[in-house]
Amino acid sequence: MKATWNGQIIAQSEQTVVVEGHHYFALSSVRQEYLKPSSTHTVCPWKGTANYYTLEVGGQQNVDAAWFYPDPKEAAGQIRGHVAFWKGVQITGE
Repeated sequence: MKATWNGQIIAQSEQTVVVEGHHYFALSSVRQEYLKPSSTHTVCPWKGTANYYTLEVGGQQNVDAAWFYPDPKEAAGQIRGHVAFWKGVQITGE
């Protein structure tokens, strides 16, 4: 699977974890240079508190386009150490 935005591959992995239709990529498969920490947080009743990243590629920003659960609840333990994308980030299979 690939996550692409603004003409660049943001993440690429042969294995992702799919939860609620979103592909979660292992953090090790994400190009860290495109991730900028965000102060945004949201709460999911069964996954826990999500933190966000803003994507920055080619001088353009996609605010809060990636999220992760640093300390997911037990029911969502499989997404610990993984990042998911939205807001125009293209997820394609290989």
